[in-house]
Formats: sequence, structure tokens, C-alpha cells
Amino acid sequence: MGTITVQKPGLLTTVQDLGRRGRQRFGVTVGGAMDPLALRIANILLGNQEGAAGLEITVLGPKLQFQSEMSFIITGAELSPRLDGASLSNWKPYRATAGSVLEFGRCVLGCRAYVAVSGGIDVPEVLGSRSTFLKGEFGGYHGRPLRAGDELQTGDELQTFEGSRLDINSDTWFHRDLTFASNYSLAEPIRLTLGPQDDRFTENAFQALVSGEYQITTDSDRMGYRLKGPELEHVDNADIISDYIACGSIQVPKNGQPIILMADRQTSGGYTKIGTVIKVDIPRLAQAKPGNRIQFQIVSADEALQLYRQQEERIQYLKNLQIS
Repeated sequence: MGTITVQKPGLLTTVQDLGRRGRQRFGVTVGGAMDPLALRIANILLGNQEGAAGLEITVLGPKLQFQSEMSFIITGAELSPRLDGASLSNWKPYRATAGSVLEFGRCVLGCRAYVAVSGGIDVPEVLGSRSTFLKGEFGGYHGRPLRAGDELQTGDELQTFEGSRLDINSDTWFHRDLTFASNYSLAEPIRLTLGPQDDRFTENAFQALVSGEYQITTDSDRMGYRLKGPELEHVDNADIISDYIACGSIQVPKNGQPIILMADRQTSGGYTKIGTVIKVDIPRLAQAKPGNRIQFQIVSADEALQLYRQQEERIQYLKNLQIS
């Protein structure tokens, strides 16, 4: 076990894991990391369980002091990290000594970075997860963003991290063909599957959806991204009997401006949903900031499933590298 002291909290730094599964029927959102792929890869590279809790950092990073020796890694957005003044690379494990200070600088690419430590961040589980749910004020570190002076405990470092399993003093282990991990470009469209209420929209709406450009507004957060762009026209009205909301669901209220529901989304909603962002594109979307512009592309459910399988095959390949 070890301790990390928060000297500066950054803009929004929270404890997150992969969320609370199986409780949406009780009105409890899944939550968890906005970019779950980045957190999974961080934990795999450290030898943690994929769902171990880490820190999610938004745009402006914190200043953290390691009170004991431990291994850590930064994934996700490029926020110019430094350890004791020396620049660090994302997607590569490092070893911190007692007293070392980790801090961040300019946001270069993306929006959210993840800091994972060996053994994970050790906070109490609430409803089966260590994730912070900000609107509910529970989970994580006292249900809130980190503040200066907070002290985080870490779990036991796994012995399997040591030795030949991962040479943290060499770049040779870092396979750069796994570039999918840091592909946060918005130049390519965000892909979606249609439904479940696509029959409630006109043909003009579908044409506008795939040909137009949408800007992420400042009225966006972990719950959802409000977009501004071409109006999506309903056949009659925007209201439905409330039903299930998935991560990536694209609601369209009566003003015709889409809302993409994200990690801290509500569990059900009464607006028509024209489509759902496919799972493999959620990380790219999670790394987008207010002001960024996105375009959409419609794909079939079969295409979405095939893309997900390809991602998981690459994740398995990475796991195999770590245990070989």
C-alpha cells in the first residue's frame, strides 16, 4: 500500500473505475471513466485488474506527490506530464520514488487523461464500484472532485509487475502498432447505429445528421454533450414514454438539437433517440472538448459489432504481451 498527496487538484480530477454495472433498473447510472479504453489499457500495462480505480483528469491536471515508491502510468489525453520536472510519455509505465511530484502542463491533445497506479486507488466501494458520481455525491473520494490536501491510499502492488513481465526502464516493450489507444482525432466521423426511435424522424433529419457538422457546446459535461448544428426534424413530436438510455444514446428534444448521453447519463429518458454512438467511438468522443466540431456516419449493427470485436482482439493481444 502507498499514499498520494494532492497538492493541487486541477480543474476536475476524480476517482473512476469502469462503473456500476447491473443497477440501472434501480435508477443508478453506470458512470465510470469517460474513456474506458484508456483506463483499461493503463491497468493492463501495470498488471492491475482492468477495472481497478484510477484518476480521471480533465484538461488541467493536478499536482500529486507520491509519499512512497510505486509504479504508475498516464494514458488518454496528452496533458504534458512531468515527474520531478522531467517530461513523461503517455502509455508507458514509470517508477516513482517517495517524495516525487507528478504535475501536468499544457493540454496538447484530447481532454481527459488517466493516472493509474499499481494496486489501484483504494477508496471504499459503493454499490460495487469505486467511481465518483458527482451529481449523486457518492463513490470515489467522498463523492466529490479531489481537493488540495486530500490523501489517496493505493492497493497492494502486484508482484507480477516486477521482473521480466514488463521492463519499465526500456522502450522496447512499447509496441507502437497499438496506436488505436491514442487515436483521438475528430477528423473522422463519429459512427452511430440508428434507433430505437429512428422512425420518428423525417428523411431530411437523416440527411442533416450525416451531411452537417455539429459543435459541442459549453453546456456539456460527464452526463452528456449538447450539440449545436443542423436541426433534426421530427415526424410529429419529440416525446416518447420514457425508456432505457445507453452510453452514446443520441436524444433529440423538440428543438431538434441532439444530445449525446455519456458516462453519468440518466438511466431513462422521454425524448426520441435517433441513434447510438458505437462503443469503439466512445473514447474519441470522450476526448472531445466544448468548441470541437464533429460529424456523424451511420453504420449497421453488424459493422459496429465487428469493430468492437477487432478492438477486443487487440486488447487481448496486449494482455498476451504482458504475460508472455
